[in-house]
Amino acid sequence: MCVEPPWRIAPGAHPLRSGKIQIWRARLDADPATLGCYRETLSVEEKARADRFRFPADRDRFTAGRGILRALLARYLGIPAGDLEFCMNAHGKPSLAPGSGTADVRFNLSHSHGLALFAFTLDREVGVDVELVRTTLKYESLADRFFSPQEVAGLRALPGSAQKEAFFHCWTRKEAYIKALGAGLSIKLASFTVSLASDPVAHLPIMSSDGPEAGRWWLRSLAPGNGYVGAVAAEGVDWSLTLWQWVNPGGTLSPACAS
Repeated sequence: MCVEPPWRIAPGAHPLRSGKIQIWRARLDADPATLGCYRETLSVEEKARADRFRFPADRDRFTAGRGILRALLARYLGIPAGDLEFCMNAHGKPSLAPGSGTADVRFNLSHSHGLALFAFTLDREVGVDVELVRTTLKYESLADRFFSPQEVAGLRALPGSAQKEAFFHCWTRKEAYIKALGAGLSIKLASFTVSLASDPVAHLPIMSSDGPEAGRWWLRSLAPGNGYVGAVAAEGVDWSLTLWQWVNPGGTLSPACAS
């Protein structure tokens, strides 16, 4: 896996600053008491969404994800987590509701198999994605279907032992980009090209696209823990990352992946 700066426990409140993107990682499998704390902060609509999940594990992870998002935003904004109001654009990207006085705060979240990443910044759109590297996934057929010709060629040029992880690096970068744009599946994944390089500290460009948007956006790889890969995308290249590990209410450390 990639080597990158460590995921640290934040020393109290840590304000957002221009040119900085803060990424938090957290496990979504929490004890009943912690889940109860999170659920108390959710809106009526969020509680209803949680209760519609068929399986308790999915319900609890949704509750934890929304609860942690609210707790982090409350930390940044200095308001109670339960007072936050969200809205979504036509493609499902969440943001703070108009009139909240916090339009400059942008955020995004992603989760995979119990691990979540939350990205926060000021005055620029941001997207984040995390994926578990699943050993049984038929990545070759997915690459042929969703990757650009340049990406497929780059993937096939790698040694066989490196292709699966490279596939997930490519996938998370593409997902982070379309999430940052807030356009969802209206953008075809094969319509633009990203680098397959594994450098965890370099900004990587969107190298080609059918539209003019790509040149404004840059990517960074993330190594959330053993067995996972991730990526963050944001406008411009003039930004840096800080990586934080979430601590549950009461001081319990959210179980971290080994780094």
